[in-house]
Amino acid sequence: MAEQEQHLEQDGRLRVEALAPEFQARAGEWARRLGLPEDDSEAAFAVQVGADGLQIQQLGPQAPGPVRVDFVEGQAAHRRLFGGGSGQMIAKAVGIAQGIRPQVLDATAGLGKDAFVLASLGCRMTLIERQPLIAALLEDGLARARADAEVAPIVERMRLLNGNAIEHMRAWQGDPPQVIYLDPMFPHRDKSALVKKEMRVFRPLVGDDMDAPALLEAALALATHRVVVKRPRKAPIIDGPKPSHSLEGKSSRYDIYPKKALKPS
Repeated sequence: MAEQEQHLEQDGRLRVEALAPEFQARAGEWARRLGLPEDDSEAAFAVQVGADGLQIQQLGPQAPGPVRVDFVEGQAAHRRLFGGGSGQMIAKAVGIAQGIRPQVLDATAGLGKDAFVLASLGCRMTLIERQPLIAALLEDGLARARADAEVAPIVERMRLLNGNAIEHMRAWQGDPPQVIYLDPMFPHRDKSALVKKEMRVFRPLVGDDMDAPALLEAALALATHRVVVKRPRKAPIIDGPKPSHSLEGKSSRYDIYPKKALKPS
């Protein structure tokens, strides 16, 4: 998710609820942190607290299943074990090669899937997520992953920052990242693109990212070596400087804006 004002559309009302009595106190803590009610019969979404941690559930008939961050099991585990390692297109896009594991800022972290892949390949990652609900899911997922002996060393390479990525990048303190990775929410108009349950949840809560050009500008000013932008395969490039080249897959592509060559450490 990239930058814009926090966005909750008319049908994006939320409540916080515990899935069992023993989680009531924790649900109250999240309600206070997120500024959300615990009772709202009109809510279209629920932030639920239960045995599997924090999740967002769309309410009503035909709603998809809950959305949560899980770095230990499911899709993340399968990709970590069988995803192709450093041969994956995202690894090539950020510059992973023999002896090269760049420090990467994922300025549009979302559910952290791409950041986790890069961390599992040895990159030190900083993640920025501006939408408080998505950042809460990420925080919860990282905390649960630290309790797993196999995954804990990976998530220790992942540092989460909340807030506006453009502001974070413009006011960056310390060593700048070598690579900045951007995956802004693309304003799809094709309803078939909304089938994935994450998209069905995200769009009413987050909306589209309309300031991608400013995000790219800030990234190009901060990154020392390259900026990588993930786009739908047929989408136009972000307004601004043109990428030097792209890596194209079946549904996505990576536009690459190089500044200088990455070298083995």
